[in-house]
Amino acid sequence: MALQNIEPLNDQLADIIVRADEPWIETEPGKAWMKVLWTGPETGRWVALFRWKKGYTAAPHKHLSDAHTYVLKGKLKVRDGVLDAGDYDYEPNGVLHGATVALEDSEYLFVCEGPVLFYDENGLTSYLGWEELTRMRDAAKAGRDASLGVRVTARSAV
Repeated sequence: MALQNIEPLNDQLADIIVRADEPWIETEPGKAWMKVLWTGPETGRWVALFRWKKGYTAAPHKHLSDAHTYVLKGKLKVRDGVLDAGDYDYEPNGVLHGATVALEDSEYLFVCEGPVLFYDENGLTSYLGWEELTRMRDAAKAGRDASLGVRVTARSAV
C-alpha cells in the first residue's frame, strides 16, 4: 500500500523565528514596551510580549475578538481581579475592559485573534490590529518612531 503524500504544496512555508534582540517598542516612555512576535494578515491574529513598569495603566478597551493572556512575571489588575505570574486569562470576543494596571513590574504574553479598540469618556481613541502592529514593528526595526499615533495609555485626570 502506497503512503499518502504529505509534502506541502506551498514550498514557501517556513517557521517564523523572532530572535531575542528583536526591538522592544516603547509605547509609553519609561513605563511600557511591546515586542511584536507575529502578525497574521490572513486571519488578523497577532502575538506580542508586553512589559509594563509598576503603576502603568493601559487605557480602557474593547476586544473585537477573543484573546489569551499568560502572565510571565509581576501582577496585573484586570477588571475586578488580579492576575499573578503563572496565571492565564481567556478574554472572549466583545469583552470590555476598564483601565488595566500593573501592580508590579510585569511581563505577559498576549495572543489576540483580532483588533482591539481603545476608548475614553469622549469616544474611540485608537484601534490596534495586525496592520498597525506590523507598521510599528517595521518602524522600530528601522530605528524610526514606532508609536505611529496609536495611543494605548490611559489619560491622566486633569
